[in-house]
Order: sequence, then C-alpha cells, then structure tokens
Amino acid sequence: MKRVIITDYFNNPDIEQHVFGDQVEVICLNEENEKNFPNTINDADAILVWHAILTEKTFKKIKNCKTIVRYGVGIDNVDFISARNFGINFANTPDYGIHEVADTTCSMITALSRKIFLYNSKCKNYSKGWQENVLNPIKRSTEHNLGIIGAGRIGSAVALRMKAFGMNVAIYDPYVSNGYEKTLGVTRFESLNDILKYSSIISIHAHPLNKETKGMVNEDFVNHMNDGTIFINTARGKIVDKLDTLYNGLISGKLDSIGLDVLPDEPPLTTEKLIMAWKDTSNPISSRIIITPHTAFYTPSSWKEMRIKAAQNIN
Repeated sequence: MKRVIITDYFNNPDIEQHVFGDQVEVICLNEENEKNFPNTINDADAILVWHAILTEKTFKKIKNCKTIVRYGVGIDNVDFISARNFGINFANTPDYGIHEVADTTCSMITALSRKIFLYNSKCKNYSKGWQENVLNPIKRSTEHNLGIIGAGRIGSAVALRMKAFGMNVAIYDPYVSNGYEKTLGVTRFESLNDILKYSSIISIHAHPLNKETKGMVNEDFVNHMNDGTIFINTARGKIVDKLDTLYNGLISGKLDSIGLDVLPDEPPLTTEKLIMAWKDTSNPISSRIIITPHTAFYTPSSWKEMRIKAAQNIN
C-alpha cells in the first residue's frame, strides 16, 4: 500500500484520504520541525507539507518518495532544488483561494481609500459636531491610480474588480507576456519606479518569495512612492524588509495608510513600533493601519479546495 505523509498542521486527513481512496495510507505527523519527524516518514511515497521546512536532512531519509507537494502558493520552506537532486519532484498549489484573497485586497483598498476605519474611530469621540472629523485629502475612486505589482491570478482578479470601481489600474510584472495588459484593459509599466511614480495605491501580489522579491519593499521603495500612498500586501510577508519601513513611511507621510494580511514575522513582535501603534487606539496612526492574521485566503470552501488540489497534485 502506498503511503502519503502530511507533515504538519493537519491531524485529520479525511479530505486527502477521500481523494486518494482506500489504496493509499495517509498519515499526519502534526510536526513542523523536521528534526522531530518520526521514522514513519522514511517510508513515504509522497509528502504533503504546509509550514514545515524541508531540507536535505529529510530528503536523505525518504528513499521511496517521488513527490513533495506544498499546500499553498509559497515555495520558500522547501529546498526544492536539493529535492530534485534526490529525484524528488516538487509542486505547490497556486490556484486556490483566488476569490478570497482578491476580495480581501479590494476590501482593504476601499476601506482605506474611503477612510472607513479612520471615521469609525474618530466619530466615537466627537465633541463639537457629528461631522467635525470630515477629513481631507480624500479621493473618489476615479481619482485613484492603483498600481498592482504581480499580475498573476490574484493580481489580475484585483485589477478587474477595482476597474469596476472606476479606478485607473496599472500593472508591473516582468514575467507576464507583452500584451497581457490589453486582456485586462489596464496600463503596463516596465519598471518598478515608474509604477510607484504613477500610483496613489500600491498592492503587492508577487507571490514567489525569491532573491528578487524578498525585502523588495524597503526604504528606497517607499521613498519612490508618491506622498500619501495607500499600501496593501496580501502576498508574502517578507517582501517587506521590516515593519519599521512601513512605520517610518506612515510617520513621514509617504504612506497614507496600510493594509497587511502578511507580515515579515508571524506573529509579529509586540515590541515593533508599527504593532504598538496599531494596538494603541489613542495613537493617531492606529486607524490608518489594518492587519489581519494571514487569513485572506480563508473560507471553508477555499480551505477544502486547497487540500483537494494539493492531494490531486500527487495523484
């Protein structure tokens, strides 16, 4: 009987077992640290992994394993180049939760551009008049230029949704073919600095975390933005080099507000200045920050879809 090992996070493999049928044994280790993997993993014919980091240490043991599939889009926790040197194929699961992440992104864009959280916070403590805190500057949707960095499945879905709001939309993605922008009906920029110069809102959708994208959002990136830019990241947390970069941008006025579903470290350190400001409702920048706990992908439907598609990638 073939054996599929699920390394971490799940302790009930009912969904995967249904995909594989009775001819496959599915075992959950519920262990993120590969140093603590039991010998059970040595007999794996295939492995499903979410957050566990897999390296040569594991690949040397799994003599019969032909395939490793990661739940989710990211690939940075599996040394897939080393895996292939051991004759093990690797795949991720990029095509799930697209609607959920796109909807979360657009919700953050509209909430921050319309200053919903800011008004909600300020009107709780009005003193002179109910509308005393009507703030400027605030733009209508048609006055905003949305710059999308990464025009894959999710970035494209965000572009189409925000076009329906009347926003001017542009993309930057050196890996999509020339002319793709025409299928979306958006503008295309060939350099990062040019799209930053264009945009009043920047939304990150460059999902692979690699040498190009890790730490891409740094002090220089923020300095090239227009003053008062709205920044959204629902892609990969470490695309931002550190939270201080965003905090300093909010303080300087380069950033009007930020929406984050992913962070460089999760959960974040409570000593981070950005996190302290976000938690402190008396801090004037608190209501300019939205943070969600890496849940943009989640609905019960997308959760099931992710697990089914990951298992099907092995079949």
